[in-house]
Amino acid sequence: MSAPIKETAAVPAQRATGTAPARDSERSEGVVLNVFSHGFLALWALLIVLPLLWLVLSSFKTDAQIGGSAFGWPQNWSLDVFGRAWDKGIGDYFLNTVIVLVFSVPLTMLLGSMAAYVLARYQFWGNRFLYFFFVAGAMFPVFLALVPLFFMVKRLDMLNTYQGLILVYVAYSMPFTVFFMHAFFRTLPTAVFEAAVLDGASHTRTFFQVMLPMAKPGLISVGIFNTLGQWNQFILPTVLMQPQSGDDPERYVLTQGLIQLQQQTGYASDLPVLFAGVTIAMIPMLVVYLSFQRQVQAGLTSATLK
Repeated sequence: MSAPIKETAAVPAQRATGTAPARDSERSEGVVLNVFSHGFLALWALLIVLPLLWLVLSSFKTDAQIGGSAFGWPQNWSLDVFGRAWDKGIGDYFLNTVIVLVFSVPLTMLLGSMAAYVLARYQFWGNRFLYFFFVAGAMFPVFLALVPLFFMVKRLDMLNTYQGLILVYVAYSMPFTVFFMHAFFRTLPTAVFEAAVLDGASHTRTFFQVMLPMAKPGLISVGIFNTLGQWNQFILPTVLMQPQSGDDPERYVLTQGLIQLQQQTGYASDLPVLFAGVTIAMIPMLVVYLSFQRQVQAGLTSATLK
């Protein structure tokens, strides 16, 4: 009876000796993967940070220094160049962009979240058709709609107006907002929704007081994406925000204004003003993203963790 006992005792020993090399190889593979991933992220960070740093440093240089060494440090750290850029029109372009985004982003978030909530929580005939209709809008290139969009806005007498650009921005950002928030609303617990209905809450009250606060991480994430997209939009304001007559004032946004500033500085040979204008346009979006980066990450990962 002693022989079988020895054989059974030898099996765990063989298994232990067999799993030890496997665990060591897994650990070594994990170390190599971590080193590779961290190295790639460090390289990616350098590719992003170095051009931004060069852009900001060029704002403090002279034309001669900009035309010389690209890696040289400024000799004069004066902020006067930012004042010159502001006086040459960046201030007006900045204000026009802020006016448009103050209305377009909240409207996009409100209408997009309401549409996504209905499509995610209520079953009715045509639900999937409407959902895929919104999703198809995100795949439709905006260049194909520029000509009919121009004539549509012109018939509404909204060319070169804030309200015309706001409505176009809302329509342009709705597909992505509905797509993102639809997936987020589907992950929210159904028990909370049913409890609110049993307590007598109306559909509107359930949405605004129960479901919408629970979707706050998703709202912040998609709100940041919409802000970045609308702030950096160029083709739509170029088509829709052009003066229609000599008496019509210029309502250029920042992306258009930087092109105007480039043309002015090209003739005046004042490149630091152009770099200062780009820096002024860039800083608000950097501040917004760095301030809400944790909320953006939480909104992107919460749907997969629930």
